[in-house]
Amino acid sequence: MPSPEDAENRLRRAADEEREAYGGEDHPVGAYAGAMGVYVAGIAALAGAARLAGRRVPEPGPWDVLLCAGATHRLSRLLTKDSVTSPLRVPFARFRGAGGPGEVQEEVRGRGARKVVGQLITCPFCTGLWIVSGLAAGLVFAPRPTRLAAAALTALTGSDLLQFARVRMQQAVGE
Repeated sequence: MPSPEDAENRLRRAADEEREAYGGEDHPVGAYAGAMGVYVAGIAALAGAARLAGRRVPEPGPWDVLLCAGATHRLSRLLTKDSVTSPLRVPFARFRGAGGPGEVQEEVRGRGARKVVGQLITCPFCTGLWIVSGLAAGLVFAPRPTRLAAAALTALTGSDLLQFARVRMQQAVGE
């Protein structure tokens, strides 16, 4: 019968092989698992706090979904791409050039957890999950201020779309 040490060694070898299959430092699986753990722990803590506070989970209506979608889009771009928020990303990313209007292109720096944080805070798609989770928690704990903030961010998203539409129309008529 195999000893517990043999089983542990086999498990470690299998984990090492899987980690190597994902490309080592280019794909830091352990750091990704850590980020997932932080996210899940945060969600569990929020759920526990809601339960302890006797907060009921609201039934989201279409208006809340639209507000949260617009707010998540805008806030994720603001945090991950905006020129003005680039100082927040400096420890984790390097400036590589101008991006879209008011945005920058950045390259993730570092290894392990630093790299994973860099990937998270320079990717609007990655950050979106965290933002929408925060908005959902806001709807549980502070629905009115959350809706106000989401409405403002959604209005900003609409304003951005109108700015892009205006530029397109000006280009179309040759201004």
